[in-house]
Amino acid sequence: MSAFAPIWILTAVGYAACRWGLLGEEVASVLGRFVFQLAMPSALFLALSRMPLSGFAGRSLLAFGVSTAAVVGLGWVGASWLFGREPGERPIWGMAAGYVNSANLGIPIATQILGNVSFLAEVVLLQVLVVTPVILVALDRHSDPAGRVRVRRIASLPVRNPVILASLLGVACSATGLHLPSMADASLTLLSGSAVPAALVALGASMHGPAPSRAEPAALAGLAVITALKLVTQPVIAYAAGLALHLSAPQLLAVVVCAGLPTAQNTFIFGQEYGVGEAVANRAVVVTTTLSLATLAAAVALLG
Repeated sequence: MSAFAPIWILTAVGYAACRWGLLGEEVASVLGRFVFQLAMPSALFLALSRMPLSGFAGRSLLAFGVSTAAVVGLGWVGASWLFGREPGERPIWGMAAGYVNSANLGIPIATQILGNVSFLAEVVLLQVLVVTPVILVALDRHSDPAGRVRVRRIASLPVRNPVILASLLGVACSATGLHLPSMADASLTLLSGSAVPAALVALGASMHGPAPSRAEPAALAGLAVITALKLVTQPVIAYAAGLALHLSAPQLLAVVVCAGLPTAQNTFIFGQEYGVGEAVANRAVVVTTTLSLATLAAAVALLG
């Protein structure tokens, strides 16, 4: 409770501020962009630049990677076998099932429960450098009439995405032993400190809005499958993989908590960009975000 209380409180503050019109109608969008473009990259850069490369948790990251690969695969295949979705939409289903919100919600969760964002930063690298290219290649291939992949667009992703760029720069600083000037380091430290509260207020604000339109029974069934894969199957697989790799109790907790994070908002952004799976991606983000705090609290109660 002591770990989750600030998360719930600040999320409620964001909802109330939006409900009462204290911060304007665009507060969720503006705060979300602030966190994604500035605060979150600062936090990840500092965490990675201060972490020796030898400190990367190889077995922990492997356990998380196994859970991600398994659940993304299940969502991808399930979209075809169970619901007959078109090939271009299947990557979005896989992403909705197994691509965690390691940024906007991951940072406050890791800070409160795990005490730092070191392992979360490794999760970010795994997702943006391994999982994201796989998803984009599949989406590009199915969106092009000739089945071609836009290599230039995918190769330029690290430059266009501040989270990826900051993470890569952090790893480079760690590898070379480069230290920022004290003024720059202090400024980034102040900026990174705003990531957690701003992300939670933005999360709460995003929960206030018009009720979503009713979905067809088949769409609801698909959403239920994705939600179960994201919030139940992925943490369970991560736990089993962690046990098989003989992780310590703190390592196991970190892996399960990160695997239990909700669907990333990038899922909807990718679906919108390619014009496929937008509705299921949007609903998956909302539903898994709403329910994830309960499942994470259960994981902490069992493993913490």
